[in-house]
Amino acid sequence: MSPHILILGGTTEARELAAALASRPGVRVTTSLAGRVTRPGTVAGEVRIGGFGGVEGLAQWLREERVDALVDATHPFARTITAHAARAAAATGVPSMVLRRPGWRPGPGDRWHPVDTLDEAARSLPRLGRRVFLTTGRMELAAFAHLTELHFVVRSVELPEPPMPPHTEVLLARGPFTVADESTLLHDHRIDVLVTKDSGGTATAAKLTAARELALPVVVVRRPPLPDGVTAVPDVAGAQRWLDLNSP
Repeated sequence: MSPHILILGGTTEARELAAALASRPGVRVTTSLAGRVTRPGTVAGEVRIGGFGGVEGLAQWLREERVDALVDATHPFARTITAHAARAAAATGVPSMVLRRPGWRPGPGDRWHPVDTLDEAARSLPRLGRRVFLTTGRMELAAFAHLTELHFVVRSVELPEPPMPPHTEVLLARGPFTVADESTLLHDHRIDVLVTKDSGGTATAAKLTAARELALPVVVVRRPPLPDGVTAVPDVAGAQRWLDLNSP
C-alpha cells in the first residue's frame, strides 16, 4: 500500500513539501487547508478544506484515511491546530513532526520591542508612534480597535474582518515584497511604527530591513511555544529526511 502523508498546510513550506512528495512514485500526499483564504494557490497532491472537529476528529481522520505520517506545516502562530495535531498523533500512534521556519532575529540598528501578545503590542503603540503599519493578519485587528487616536495602515491578502480601528487604511497585497517596495510604502504613508508577528521566512522580511534603514521602532509579537515533546525541523529538506526515516 502507498504511504499516506498528511500535511497541515497554509505556508510556502507546506506547498513546497507537497510538491516534493507528490513527485515521488507511490506516495499519497494530502494537504489540509483551514479555508480562511479563498484563493490559496495551487497545491500538489490531494487537498482537503476545513477543520477536523478538534483532537478527536483529527484522530478519527488519521485512522480512517490510514495516514502513515503527519507533518504540521501551519503558520507559526496557528497554536490551536499545532496542539491538536500533537495530541491526535500521540493518540493514534502516527509519527508526527512540525515544519517550522526559523524566526527572525534583530540585527545591528534594529529598534525592536518584543511582546508576547497582540494586546501587549496595542498597549505599547501610543508611546511609539501615531501612524502604524500593522501586519499581524486580517483576522486579529480587534486588539487594536480601541486605539481611536492612531492611524493604521493594514496590509492583507484579503479584506480584514471587523472589529478594527476606526482610522484604518487597507492595502490588499500578497508577498514577497522587496526592501524598495517596503521603503516606499513606509515613506508614502508616513509610517512611524511597524507592528508584526515573528513569522520568519523571507516573503515578508523586507519590511524589517526597511524599518531598520528608516530607524523606525518595530513591535514584534513573539511566537507561541511548541507543545512539549514535539519534533521540529526548520526546512523542507529536513522534513523530507525525517519522513524518509519515519514513514514506510
